[in-house]
Amino acid sequence: MVKKPQKIEVVGVISKAYLDRSGLTTLRKINTFLESKNIKILYEKNAARYLKANLTSAKIIMREADFVITVGGDGTLIKLAENIAYKVVPILAVNQGHLGALTEVQNSEKILEVLKTVFNRRYHLDERQMLRVTIYRQGEKIYTTLALNEVVINQGNFARLIDLNAEINQRKMVRFKADGIIIATTTGSTAHSLSAGGPIVHPKIAAFIFTPICPAALSMRPIVIPSSRQLTITIETHRKFKDNYVACTVDGQRSMKLEYGDQIKIRRSKRSFYLARISNTKYYKVLRDLLAWGD
Repeated sequence: MVKKPQKIEVVGVISKAYLDRSGLTTLRKINTFLESKNIKILYEKNAARYLKANLTSAKIIMREADFVITVGGDGTLIKLAENIAYKVVPILAVNQGHLGALTEVQNSEKILEVLKTVFNRRYHLDERQMLRVTIYRQGEKIYTTLALNEVVINQGNFARLIDLNAEINQRKMVRFKADGIIIATTTGSTAHSLSAGGPIVHPKIAAFIFTPICPAALSMRPIVIPSSRQLTITIETHRKFKDNYVACTVDGQRSMKLEYGDQIKIRRSKRSFYLARISNTKYYKVLRDLLAWGD
C-alpha cells in the first residue's frame, strides 16, 4: 500500500493561466493558509505571476514538493503528467475550470476547511495509472513522455484513412484502417476514448483501452488490455506531401508528427499520478453528475 508523506514541509502551488475573481481569491486564501503554517512554497509560473512571487518549474516542483495544490480544471492537472516523478506527491485539485472530473474540491469556498483536513492527514491517496509513450524512427528513440489520459494517433490535418499495425508484446494483434487509434488509461476512459465508443473502466482496474477511431471495418471494436502488456503501433501509411502528416498527440497537450515506419511503443509507466481525496464516493458521483451516467 502506498503511504502518504509523513510531513508536509514543501508545497507546490499551480494555477491555470487565466483565473477569474473567484479563482484569484481562492489562490490567495491557499497562499495565506500555507504562509501561516510556515510552509516552504514553490510557485509555478502562473501562480507566481498572480501572487508576485518567484517561479519554479513544474518539473522541479514535482521533484521537490511533499504536496501540490492546483487551482484550475482537469487541464491544469493533465499538464502536470509529463513532470511526474517517482516519489509519491499527493495533488489536491481545486476546480476553477469547466468539467472538473478529476478535481477534488468543487466548492472553493470550503478550501480552508479542506486544507485543515489535509494538514491533519485526514485524506487518502487515489492512485492513477500512467502510460509511458516512446516513439522510434528507424530503430532510434526520438521522443518519450508520460500520459495520464490517452495517446491519440490520427490523420493529422488530412481527412483520409490511415494504415496501422498493432502488436502486443511483439506478437501480432491486428492490422487495420481507421481515422486513428486511441490508447487510453482507465482515467482517460471517460474522456476522448468514451466519445469514440470506448468503455468506461474503473481506475482501480490495471488495464488500458484500445479504441479505434472510425475504423473501416465494423468488426474493429474497442478492447480492454491488461496493463502488464506493451503495445506497439506501426505507421504503415505513406504521405505524398509533408503537410499531410500523421500525428501522435498525448493528453491533448503535446503532439509529434509521424512518418511511415515510425513505431509508437506504449506501456504502463512505473510512475503513478496521486490525487488527494477527502471522500471515498467521488468516482461514481462524477459519472452521474458530469456524464449523466444512468439517466
